[in-house]
Amino acid sequence: MPERPDYYKVLGVGKNATDEEIKKAYRKLARRYHPDRNSGDKQAEERFKEISQAHDVLSDPEKRKAYDRGGMFAGIGANGGFDPSAFASNFNAGGGFGDILSNLFGGGGGTAAGSARQRSGQRPPQARGRDLETEVRLSFDQAMHGAQVSISVPTSKPCPTCNGSGARPGTSPKVCPVCNGRGVQPQSQGIFSINQPCPNCHGSGTVIEHPCPTCEGTGAQHSVRRLRVNIPAGVRDGSRIKVAGKGEAGVRGVPPGDLYVITRVAESPIFKRHGDNLEVEVPLSIPEAIRGAVIEVPTLSGSKRLRVAPGTKHGTVQRLRGEGPPHLSGKGRGDLRYRFVIDVPASLSREQSEAVERLSQVIDGDPRAALFPDGRPREKAGER
Repeated sequence: MPERPDYYKVLGVGKNATDEEIKKAYRKLARRYHPDRNSGDKQAEERFKEISQAHDVLSDPEKRKAYDRGGMFAGIGANGGFDPSAFASNFNAGGGFGDILSNLFGGGGGTAAGSARQRSGQRPPQARGRDLETEVRLSFDQAMHGAQVSISVPTSKPCPTCNGSGARPGTSPKVCPVCNGRGVQPQSQGIFSINQPCPNCHGSGTVIEHPCPTCEGTGAQHSVRRLRVNIPAGVRDGSRIKVAGKGEAGVRGVPPGDLYVITRVAESPIFKRHGDNLEVEVPLSIPEAIRGAVIEVPTLSGSKRLRVAPGTKHGTVQRLRGEGPPHLSGKGRGDLRYRFVIDVPASLSREQSEAVERLSQVIDGDPRAALFPDGRPREKAGER
């Protein structure tokens, strides 16, 4: 059997790495070795597959536990290693509480279904292939209007040489003599006995004496599949788009898994997203704020004229309802909000200073008078 890869070493993290550290390491390496950035580089493509496989195992709590116990071979559940989903199916199909209780009270036979699997050496079939996940980078305009993008997805399929068995053509896997084909062994936990992956067959229920030369006994062939995916309008950074049936192919005719595309959206220099809405800062000159004006403002589809009321204050917000990003549900849109910012010049020419002085003489009232209900305090000596 080929040596089990060190997935922690592949991602460059320690065995006690947190989920966030694993995710961060994967993203950094995936960006570096992604086939779209290394066109024609076979070594980079193989490294990308290896990184993706390591992330698939270590980012899943159940798979990581099985791997840390030595119960997962090369991360391939259905084709030569322990697959938690198949283990759960085994448990629910009759190899779970029946086996635990029989072990607890001294029985060794388990349920009838479990005994049948022991005799046949077969594992329960998977419900479907594995789900896959990948990231795609979008411009702000693509996110707002939708786009069709090309992505590269690391995947695996049954080896064509051995049809997924992992055994050299002309031979076949043998029933594991340690677990008698069940893939699990009872392990005492105090007064209880629970099933653990068999250390001899790593949970597969079979052992391969003569590995297939093509897949080296894994039963799977790894590749990078290129797809074109439709991204709906209105996605935001971190949106998770499900593409049904585009995950990893199932074995023995079961349906494929699903593909999940995580969107990474570039920031816009103009629009800032706030939930379902967009906001734009619009500078106003002092005369426009005082007298009011009709100004041109940007929208997602061009521009519109917006009326600014006389006496508009700094920070005032006006909105265009239904002009924001489309809702991912396909029903309605968010709003566009315009926040007015009074543009105060840092310095004035002589002519501007004289104009401001004349304006201050004709405008009555003290804007800070309301801060002193009992009258403004008298100025201290030396203050003006």
